[in-house]
Amino acid sequence: MIQGTGSNVGKSLLVAGLCRAALRRGLKVLPFKPQNMSNNAAVTADGGEIGRAQALQALACGVEPVVDMNPVLLKPESDVGAQVIVQGRRLATLKAREYFGLKPQLAAAVQESFARLKSQADLVIVEGAGSPAEVNLRAGDIANMGFARAADVPVVLAGDIDRGGVIAQIVGTQAVLEPGDNALIAGFLINRFRGDPRLFDAGYRMIEERTGWRGFGVVPWFAGARLLPAEDALDLAAAGEGPVKVCCLALSRIANFDDLDPLKMEAGLSVQMILPGQALPGDADLVILPGTKSTRGDLAFLRAQGWDVDLLAHRRRGGRLLGLCGGYQMLGRSVADPEGIEGEPGVTPGLGLLDVDTVMHPDKRLARVQAVHTSSGLAVSGYEIHIGRTEGADCARPFAHVGGLAEGARSADGRVEGSYLHGLFAEDAFRAAYLAGLGAVPGGVVYGAGVEQVLDDLAAHLEAHVDVEGLLALAR
Repeated sequence: MIQGTGSNVGKSLLVAGLCRAALRRGLKVLPFKPQNMSNNAAVTADGGEIGRAQALQALACGVEPVVDMNPVLLKPESDVGAQVIVQGRRLATLKAREYFGLKPQLAAAVQESFARLKSQADLVIVEGAGSPAEVNLRAGDIANMGFARAADVPVVLAGDIDRGGVIAQIVGTQAVLEPGDNALIAGFLINRFRGDPRLFDAGYRMIEERTGWRGFGVVPWFAGARLLPAEDALDLAAAGEGPVKVCCLALSRIANFDDLDPLKMEAGLSVQMILPGQALPGDADLVILPGTKSTRGDLAFLRAQGWDVDLLAHRRRGGRLLGLCGGYQMLGRSVADPEGIEGEPGVTPGLGLLDVDTVMHPDKRLARVQAVHTSSGLAVSGYEIHIGRTEGADCARPFAHVGGLAEGARSADGRVEGSYLHGLFAEDAFRAAYLAGLGAVPGGVVYGAGVEQVLDDLAAHLEAHVDVEGLLALAR
């Protein structure tokens, strides 16, 4: 099990690289994360949803993602509440205090899923969540040492030297853990080192001496990480310097933003996340309104940033708009939530850029789909993960057809489009045709093959700098 000294220290990437390294050794390897918190989910082969990072790790293992790889997924809907997904299905929306009362039930589901994975593989590599040093959360823990102790899984602690203080990160973690938890930690890894790793030799020895733990290596900064799907919206950054500018609004509850990942690889594009407090650039060619875990909440957030004014100005200039999932709902005239599924019951005016209206329903649509893009006639693969039904006059001009049925909507001039389909830009032919419509010259990027190559490069990177054989030898 790879645990971290904090959030976003690179655990997901380390697990993905180790999974690919194990696969290259001929092992049947599977990933597992007991509890994840992310609004960037993937639809699994068995019809549920898990964190996007575990879907990438499954790809590194050469297998389809299944719900057992991430049995508990928390999807924040507000600052104090989150939707709780258990083994791929929505259980409830709970506040933090309510969630802690549910932990015994969740622990059973976690152990059940872990047992199934163990029975199917030579090796399971587990990813922790946050940090085990948050000992105030230790009681009932299912994400870090609580899981490791219950399942008797050896732990390697990863620290992020790029954020500074890595010696204190690791030594301090040992200092606050109880003896039984410390006994399960077999060693540590230093991640994201910039420059010559030998310069950290003295610090590395100091950690070994202070903790008595074995060091498994110093991992230099891996530049290719930016080309892999990001799970955390904080990892999204500007990419490319091409002449065609694509902007995406960084909504407060942004979800399923993997739609941007293939665009980051295109040399003909400049892809920019518009952060809170920033104005939408006047020279944007395409603005993407991404998915969100709280459509009405993010409509209020969008207006508080002044982005509604920016979007109207963009539309007047003849710019293109693409709303995906929650972003599609925002483009319409209204979003109604009569049952209070995402918050207080009520109706929120939309942006009025598409002649459609949305009503939230408790039934969640989770599906991988095959579709045909209306304008280009190209076949595409994607997935749907949403609540709500959208209807209106602009649906007579659908974005695509799924199983012969109309999906999405387009304005009369075709410059404003909305769809519930995620993942379309991973299709090379569709992406090329869509970008050509923006005036971009597609670069011939083969997205799937590119991700596979980066995973191979990541495995080789770890092989060169980490004692992979020593890590594998830890496995029970």
